[in-house]
Amino acid sequence: MNNTVAIVGRPNVGKSTLFNRLTESKEAIVEAISGVTRDRIYGKSDWNGVEFSVIDTGGYVHGSDDTFEEEIRKQVLFAIDESDAIIFVVDIREGINPLDEDVAQLLRKTKKQVFLTANKADTPNISSQAGDFYALGLGEVYPISSVNGSGTGELLDELVKVFSAIKKDDEPDIPRIAVVGRPNVGKSSFINTLLGNTRNIVTPIAGTTRDSVHTRYSAFGHDFMLVDTAGLRKKGKVYENIEFYSTLRTIRAIEDSDICIVMIDAQSGIEKQDISIFHLAEKNRKGIVIVVNKWDLVDKETNTHLEFTKKIKEKIAPFNDVPIVFTSVHEKQRIFKTLELATEVFNRRTQQIPTSKLNDTLLPIIEKTPPPMGSRGRYVKIKYIMQLKTPTPQFLFFCNLPDDVKESYRRFLENKIRDIYDFTGVPIQLFFRQK
Repeated sequence: MNNTVAIVGRPNVGKSTLFNRLTESKEAIVEAISGVTRDRIYGKSDWNGVEFSVIDTGGYVHGSDDTFEEEIRKQVLFAIDESDAIIFVVDIREGINPLDEDVAQLLRKTKKQVFLTANKADTPNISSQAGDFYALGLGEVYPISSVNGSGTGELLDELVKVFSAIKKDDEPDIPRIAVVGRPNVGKSSFINTLLGNTRNIVTPIAGTTRDSVHTRYSAFGHDFMLVDTAGLRKKGKVYENIEFYSTLRTIRAIEDSDICIVMIDAQSGIEKQDISIFHLAEKNRKGIVIVVNKWDLVDKETNTHLEFTKKIKEKIAPFNDVPIVFTSVHEKQRIFKTLELATEVFNRRTQQIPTSKLNDTLLPIIEKTPPPMGSRGRYVKIKYIMQLKTPTPQFLFFCNLPDDVKESYRRFLENKIRDIYDFTGVPIQLFFRQK
């Protein structure tokens, strides 16, 4: 499972600036106006080789102070639920604010590690004021400057120690298959049909799955962990922006899986949100099977499924070498076919091709169809190819002018590798280095 830290605090203390520094991005909107971060942001970070996810719980713009307090409270409760550690940001220049005290009161009740971070400590003189925040009763105070980065190294050193100490789930080393998709496409019903019981609550109302559920499936020659990711409401708490929390759980489930079964609704066709989920799985280099569910409810002619397949492949291009299966969970049609495809994709994703085989096969193809001429009229010569020993398929091409290999030729090589070695459903990466 991925390590996750959430950044909490009242508006305008610098949460988004800290998020941007940790993720080395400009994803969060940063302005000196309270509550400008309307959406929560999710990103990846790395410190001394330890990877972790960062959630920026932004401020709100709903009007009264009372609403602010309630919204901040929801964010803190969400952070406690969803993260392994919490960075609580306060403003060292303004001192303790009543809203800071409210947040601290909630955080003192959690068993998760809280890092009280006094932001805007841009000079040594101001840093000395950090001691005032010990009054919040949350232990050590870390004076930092999100703007210039001072103090963030010490904070991150302590944060990654917490991740190292967290005992991860003792789950067996078997493939993890995440069932992902928009609400109400039939994810829980799919899992229930496989398991032959009603482990999850299944109703025809979007968003009734309360938590991600991990279930081991061991039958008919298969053995893997199933992950149901709908997760829109949790433990009776209804959050204001339900869609965001659903998306966050989907992201985390994709990250923690090997294979994603991306389920879409046959009646509505492939929509923008489906494409986003697909590309998220592709970006995380997961194996992918697309399942078109509720196929029994579609009026069909001779070539309906072929036309549907063509539309899907057009919308998910350029990576469209993925298996597509048409199912009806309700009618129990092609459920086990889906599992077979997922297992095949997993096996393809883990295959290692011997270096000699790669070179014997690909170098003659490259010689016959060489790369286009590079800059300044020089020829690109690829001399040697190897597959890296990585969890996902990555290929290294040694050549004289790696920067001059055009995108169209990269695509040509990828398609050749796919055709020859069968990587259907598996994103692969090509790297070019100077020999």
